[in-house]
Amino acid sequence: MFGEVSRRRSRVGGMGRGGGIRIPTGRTTGGAGGLIAIVVVLGILWAVTGQNPLEMLAGGGQSQLNPAAGSSRQLPQEGQDELADFVGVVIKETENLWTEQFAAIGEDYPEPTVVLFTDAVNSGCGMADARTGPFYCPADRKVYIDLAFYDQLHRQFGAPGDFAQAYVLAHEVGHHIQNLTGVLPEFNRARQSMSQEEANQWSVRVELQADCYAGIWANYAGQQNLLEMGDAEEAINAANQIGDDTLQKRMQGFAVPKTFNHGTSAQRRAWFTRGFESGDVNACDTFSGNV
Repeated sequence: MFGEVSRRRSRVGGMGRGGGIRIPTGRTTGGAGGLIAIVVVLGILWAVTGQNPLEMLAGGGQSQLNPAAGSSRQLPQEGQDELADFVGVVIKETENLWTEQFAAIGEDYPEPTVVLFTDAVNSGCGMADARTGPFYCPADRKVYIDLAFYDQLHRQFGAPGDFAQAYVLAHEVGHHIQNLTGVLPEFNRARQSMSQEEANQWSVRVELQADCYAGIWANYAGQQNLLEMGDAEEAINAANQIGDDTLQKRMQGFAVPKTFNHGTSAQRRAWFTRGFESGDVNACDTFSGNV
């Protein structure tokens, strides 16, 4: 089913070493097909809180929190906060990349809004707290992030470095691209008739494609001379540290493959690297064949 979505694509202009790229068609509005919240770090929600991220994919399992327990704000102006500034720079570069690609097929790129929050936030996909990690909500086309998460990424998950942080953001923007091109609404529709195990398997393909899109952004950043020595390795290490198998072994001492919903460490590394080395969206078809 997702192979068909992935094949419904239009030719667009070239980028990077890949020559030309294709962006799937079948675009939809953020509210179509129900509420889906894609949770990053990517299995962390389940590993830390015991909550299945697929519940959020369908808009369920939302935390019943008092909105007063946290506060949210739009991305601040430059200079207000160093880490927030960094987020702003990364988001701006993703906008440059995807605006260029959508323009090549004669379409505007509707950028996602970034919301910084502390403790808890009321999103278009329901209430979420800081334990959720950064996430994208298709219903309101916003990326939500509690900046304290980056400290956890370093201390708890062994993924330090600014480019590891950038990878997380680029992954979430990858979900925004999937929302615009119809991949997320199709998954939300199809998973209603799937077993939990089958939904997990397709969730892995969704997440790995977002990793590949993050790699494409890293390729673009390299073309803009924004990368320093070791940056790509930081992102690859982050992908490795947050694979389902690595997270489960860290938290409980063993892994249960049928519960994987973001991909193994090897898969996450491989798909990010594929996007990074090719710079080609055609290389990110995770819905055809094995992953």
